[in-house]
Amino acid sequence: MSVYVVLEEKGVREYLEKRQILEQYQERKERFKAGKTQQIQLKKRKPKALHILQFRITKKYRAFGYFLDKKTFIVTEISDHQ
Repeated sequence: MSVYVVLEEKGVREYLEKRQILEQYQERKERFKAGKTQQIQLKKRKPKALHILQFRITKKYRAFGYFLDKKTFIVTEISDHQ
């Protein structure tokens, strides 16, 4: 599975910059776009019926989002996983 476009909702970029994890996020985003989902640990979040996915940025932070269509993923929030 390869994703051609990964977009962020308003406020996501500022959150990443404030916590100094923008560079790690960009790296994971490129892996996601290349279809390397095992490397970023892409998983469905419970409840699975909502179709919200998460992927790992660092050990501490996760990105949450959903597919708008088959080739567009929207990142809605970044969460402190711990």
